[in-house]
Amino acid sequence: MHTIEGGVTAAKGFLASGIASGIKKRKKDLALVVSLQECTFAGSFTTNLVKAAPVLWDQKLVAESKTVKGIVINSGNANACTGKQGMEDTKTMASLTALALGKSFGSESILVCSTGVIGVPLPMDTVTKGIGLCAKELKEGKEAASLAAEAICTTDTFSKEIAVEVAIGDTMVHIGGMAKGSGMIHPNMATMLSFITTDAVIEKSVLQQLLGNTVVDSYNMISVDGDTSTNDTVLVLANGMSQCPSLVPGGPYWDDFTQAFDYVHTYLAKAIVRDGEGAGKFIEVQVNGARDKKTAQTLARSVVKSNLVKAAFFGSDANWGRILCAMGYSGASFDPACVTLSFASAKGSLVVVKEGQPIVFDEKLAKTILLEKEVQVFANVGEGSGSGTAWGCDLSYEYVRINGDYRS
Repeated sequence: MHTIEGGVTAAKGFLASGIASGIKKRKKDLALVVSLQECTFAGSFTTNLVKAAPVLWDQKLVAESKTVKGIVINSGNANACTGKQGMEDTKTMASLTALALGKSFGSESILVCSTGVIGVPLPMDTVTKGIGLCAKELKEGKEAASLAAEAICTTDTFSKEIAVEVAIGDTMVHIGGMAKGSGMIHPNMATMLSFITTDAVIEKSVLQQLLGNTVVDSYNMISVDGDTSTNDTVLVLANGMSQCPSLVPGGPYWDDFTQAFDYVHTYLAKAIVRDGEGAGKFIEVQVNGARDKKTAQTLARSVVKSNLVKAAFFGSDANWGRILCAMGYSGASFDPACVTLSFASAKGSLVVVKEGQPIVFDEKLAKTILLEKEVQVFANVGEGSGSGTAWGCDLSYEYVRINGDYRS
């Protein structure tokens, strides 16, 4: 496996486009991702009880449809908490996109995603015109993929793309992706959208199971601010145009494909955290020696979502007590007397707690380590072989400023 250019158009037979339709002021806000051939597909969605209309639409398609043709995405308006009108507008978006692609397609062949302000009806006159224009701009190539990746952003400071290719027997298979997300990011997914395309041959049920497993170790292990959104969605489309051997669990090429698939999702998940609203630091928390993987992941997530831990990292303060405290209220069982904690960055590493006992350490060295933009926390709980990694960021004044005037 190695990385390549092309984002969501890296896989054979995928086209993309992104335009400024007028939903947002002077910024791109409407994107299409379309396959030349119909695709098997899979989806994973927000755990929030309050779900946006597009989430409900996509969940229905995942449950009832065998294949889809593409995805239409708008930014600047979440189409959430918009009642019956929101559902009608979602179906209209799907129908308009299908019609723009050809009369042989119905609305059930198009997935829909929205992101932006909650509780405001979509400006459907603008969206209607935009879909027609966006469909005319569909192209292959990395430029088209980049335009689509830009169009799905809201408070993001950069667009997020990745593509890889992996050998499946004698055939090169491609996996591409784009994502958006900066705030309202929390374990169990959040205000994030992620779209993955592949030319692999894989059945829908197998793809759905694979996505479910991947989400556990990628998007569900990130946190920016502790808020789980109404709109978060991960969608995967597979059109089979590589004509590779069919991929099945336990098959001869399964491990190679899943490694590449996991890499793409993890890369995008980490990119979302790196772009956390107002973030100055990227924090990786590795928990080892837990009773099992689930325990380790629970402990790691609890640390990255703690506002006190985030604030300490903002101040480059080696306040390890906050980390141990966050582990303690995580709900996972462990013996604090067995815990060893350390910090690391490009400037070095430092043990601050060893088997439950605090270590006298050099505060200047600790400050130097924590002043780096990327910092690691290592926690060994000394009880087993379970391990888990979570990713987060610091909490800054800028985060409050961004979200204090988000609507205005």
